[in-house]
Amino acid sequence: AATVGEGALLPETYHFSLGDSRSEIVGRMIAAREAALARLWEGREKGLPLRTPDEALVLASIVERETAVPAERARVAAVFINRLNRGMRLQSDPTVAYGLELEGGPLDRPLLRRDLEVDHPYNTYVHRGLPPGPIVNPGMASIAAVLAPAKTDELYFVADGTGGHAFAKTLAEHNRNVARWRRLQREQR
Repeated sequence: AATVGEGALLPETYHFSLGDSRSEIVGRMIAAREAALARLWEGREKGLPLRTPDEALVLASIVERETAVPAERARVAAVFINRLNRGMRLQSDPTVAYGLELEGGPLDRPLLRRDLEVDHPYNTYVHRGLPPGPIVNPGMASIAAVLAPAKTDELYFVADGTGGHAFAKTLAEHNRNVARWRRLQREQR
């Protein structure tokens, strides 16, 4: 059976019948992703730094991996849009982990500082702009968030210890949030 590339499928609830072939099921999931992306792309906010639906899909895959909190998706998307607009690197840990996994298999440890310096096409700490492809199959909500991001001038976010994130407009504010997060991590050990 042929493999399907990252980002090709729309994770959604589907109804299948006994006897449906794998290719029919995958085909429906691909068609659903294509239709959803086309519809959301048509209604996208104007002025986004995304030239094609495929670029939106790549960014949506990063948003999908960065937060599991539905209410944060549009805000996380806005941070990345703001960074792209300013020519800043995205600096997304999930893209780094994905690239390392492509090269060496599943990553069975947390990312290390040295991982952020490994030069591979998915390392958004090393390379500006979007990585070459999606890192996961993004859901409809992440695609929608990228194409209608929150209105904010925030440029940074870091985990807050509750499953969500602390957002910041300035590097100084972000560094305080990072220090707070590191304190929380030390206290939990």
